[in-house]
Amino acid sequence: MTTRGVLYVHSAPRALCPHVEWAVAGVLGTRVSLDWIRQPAAPGTWRSEFSWQGQPGTASKLASALRGWQLLRFEVTAEPSAGAEGERYSCTPDLGIFHAVTGIHGDILIPEDRLRAALQRARTEETDLEAEIAKLLGKPWDDELEPFRYAGEGAPVRWLHQVV
Repeated sequence: MTTRGVLYVHSAPRALCPHVEWAVAGVLGTRVSLDWIRQPAAPGTWRSEFSWQGQPGTASKLASALRGWQLLRFEVTAEPSAGAEGERYSCTPDLGIFHAVTGIHGDILIPEDRLRAALQRARTEETDLEAEIAKLLGKPWDDELEPFRYAGEGAPVRWLHQVV
């Protein structure tokens, strides 16, 4: 069973680019050489994206391999496959990592326990329910990454396959 997905590196300092390639290669089990282009939304940084194919769980392995690197903005998506929901990971230096499960149409699926916890926080911690739901949907990450997504339109996409 395999799934497909896309890694979007929205911005990385030039010195970090080879490390990103090494980390991705370690997850996919194959040599990786990404096509880097300048990121106009953050002068001095570079962006790249590519499509991958691998076992379910590859998206989480990619996100884990890249998380925590300062000045790196990225997203990893995985399409749903037989027996596995889709996934989306978003990461920014300021917000850290966001994870969501996605359905067959790309909608974010919020588990019942996370909704209950958001309701509880809104009741007891005097937080706004709308803000809690926005976090569950990844809105703060979308707001921060949107300028980087727009700046990357037209970038080349390459398919890479995980060695099994």
